[in-house]
This record gives sequence, C-alpha cells and structure tokens, in this order.
Amino acid sequence: MSFRHIFSTQPKGAKETEKGLTPEQQEILDKIAKKVVLWKMSTPAILFLESVKPLNYIGSQMMVFFEPFVQTLFSWKDYDEFRKIMEERENVERLIQAIEKFDAEALTKEKEDKKRRKEDRKTKGRRTLWQVITGRE
Repeated sequence: MSFRHIFSTQPKGAKETEKGLTPEQQEILDKIAKKVVLWKMSTPAILFLESVKPLNYIGSQMMVFFEPFVQTLFSWKDYDEFRKIMEERENVERLIQAIEKFDAEALTKEKEDKKRRKEDRKTKGRRTLWQVITGRE
C-alpha cells in the first residue's frame, strides 16, 4: 500500500475516479494552447510544462499570490478557473496535449500553404525583376 493511500480521506474500497473538465475549463485550456501556438512558443511551453509538472500545485498556489497583479491584465473569472485547473497534475498533461494538437494543425496548414504557393509560382513562371517592379506579367 502506498503512502498516498494510507493518508487518503477516501474509503478503502473506493477507486479514484479521474475528474473530467467542464466545457468552460476545456475552452480556457484551448484558448491558452492556441495563443501559445500563435506566438510560436510550442516547444518552450511544452518543455517548461513538462519540467514543472511535479510542482504544479505549488505553482497554482503562486498564482494565488500573484492574483492581484495579474487581474489588471486578465479577466478574474478565467484566471481563477485556470488556477483551479492547474492544481491537478493531469490537467497539465491535458494542456500539453492541447498545445501539441494545435501545433500539429498549424504545421499542417503551413505545409499546405507552402505547397500551394510553390504550385502558384510554377504556373506563373519566372518573372524578371523589371516585371515585378512595373507590375506587368
């Protein structure tokens, strides 16, 4: 029997159930993940989250300490909900997975755009610098 189970407040026969996120909480995680991908900070964010995953509860309590300062920048409701989300270790993993999902979508879209631009250049043919400057085809 593990140390956690010895001091657990649950009855001995009860199994730990994994809490799911509410739609509002999932929306907040998706919003954060999309911002991270938009700023092209996916890799640093994932590395940071993976490294601080064992300290997620301490980090969420630090968010309580910085709450008065952060409330000037963010909405109180979203910030408080995000703090509550980050108290659970599995939610840190969910945030990492959301960042990876949106990063993969952005990469796929970027590759498609690059391929489309390459095909457009092939169909137009090469233009000289003079044609580009004067706007003639």
